[in-house]
Amino acid sequence: MDPLQEKYKREVVPDLIEEFGYDNEMAVPRMEKIVVNMGIGDANENPNQLEAAVNELRIIVGQRPIVNRARKSVSAFRIREGDPVGCSVVLRKDRMWSFLSRLINVALPRVRDFRGLSPNAFDGRGNYSLGIREQTVFPEVDYDDVEQIRGMDVTIVTTAETDEEARLLLHRLGLPMREG
Repeated sequence: MDPLQEKYKREVVPDLIEEFGYDNEMAVPRMEKIVVNMGIGDANENPNQLEAAVNELRIIVGQRPIVNRARKSVSAFRIREGDPVGCSVVLRKDRMWSFLSRLINVALPRVRDFRGLSPNAFDGRGNYSLGIREQTVFPEVDYDDVEQIRGMDVTIVTTAETDEEARLLLHRLGLPMREG
């Protein structure tokens, strides 16, 4: 069992029961899944970009990503329906806990000028989204093999009813959020 998952069961659940007065442990908010998405703008012109992004995301999360395709044609972006526009992966259970642990303890501290995550990036239903500007903050990615710096979006989906419950859950798990 991942140390972060153990911390959730030993420390976070009792804290949240005390804070919000839940009736039992099953009512306590928990993490459901983590969605990691990487957009690739020029996948049409250069198919190698798509392949490289899929490989890098696979190395980072430890699971094969799916290729996302455009649902509609957009002439301004030179995208036709069905063209590849990115790749994403949904992490659950052990891989989710492992990725969150590496994100908190390894990747975020390596971000340049990092002062904490925004406390306002909740969606109103207890889910949190954050963006990472470059994939090289993960130690699994070899900087010399990177053809192009790409960012990624990470969405943490929780069972929390409100943003306040989710904020406290993620704060107790160790997600570094700045004040205010």
